[in-house]
Amino acid sequence: MKYRLLVLDLDGTLTNSKKVISEHTRKTLMKFQKAGGRIVLASGRPTYGIVPLMEELKLKEYGGFMLSFNGGMIIECATGKTIYQDQLPQEMPALLSRLAKENDADILTYQNEFIITENGGDVYIQKEVAINKMQVREVEAFGEYVVFPVTKCLMVGEGNHMAEVEEIMKAQVGDRINVFRSEPYFLELMPQNVDKAASLEKLIKHLDMRREEVMACGDGFNDKTMIAFAGLGVAMENAQKSVKKIADFVAPSNDDDGVAYAVNKFCME
Repeated sequence: MKYRLLVLDLDGTLTNSKKVISEHTRKTLMKFQKAGGRIVLASGRPTYGIVPLMEELKLKEYGGFMLSFNGGMIIECATGKTIYQDQLPQEMPALLSRLAKENDADILTYQNEFIITENGGDVYIQKEVAINKMQVREVEAFGEYVVFPVTKCLMVGEGNHMAEVEEIMKAQVGDRINVFRSEPYFLELMPQNVDKAASLEKLIKHLDMRREEVMACGDGFNDKTMIAFAGLGVAMENAQKSVKKIADFVAPSNDDDGVAYAVNKFCME
């Protein structure tokens, strides 16, 4: 098997528009694992939001891993052990909360099974709630409440507005943290030098594997680094144009079992 490690983004890649894994894709991935392949679920989601898909694909049994928070954490599924974790500077959540208010955006972070925010009713915060199947804990003062270690904050708002907020944040705090959009309406605020490729590099070193043995599939801005890093980088047909441009191969869309197509074409020879 040329590509023994399969790294999959979730939303827009592994899951279809209904946010579920199709039966064909699930069966293909089970066949891949039974043949000796290992799966890594790499997502901007918090760990809690990845667990249901990890369980559906039986990653505990087949030696899989989760890269949550866009690579801010690496978890070994079989043991639940955290192999790697990075955190935002301690003062950052309060500063980001102030900057969000100044720029007419909402902000959230994560604490166990809860999404922490001042505005739980916001339509874009509700998108994040739905994606991760988490509960909202609404707090009066985000900056005062969030004194625990945080791997990621997320600013949310209308896409065109968030494009402007992204540039402002890069100018204000881009020298201290990583600022990028995973969706037009989601602005990710992460520790510096944390992305899916950086964590994937740490993981393959941990597994004593080579990048040439890795196939990575994705569709969003936050997948570009891992697609470029992997031995074979696959973009979905529904991917952002800039993602398709750097990919080695463009698979059918997430609604047309693109992941299963790529696995059958490249991993099951």
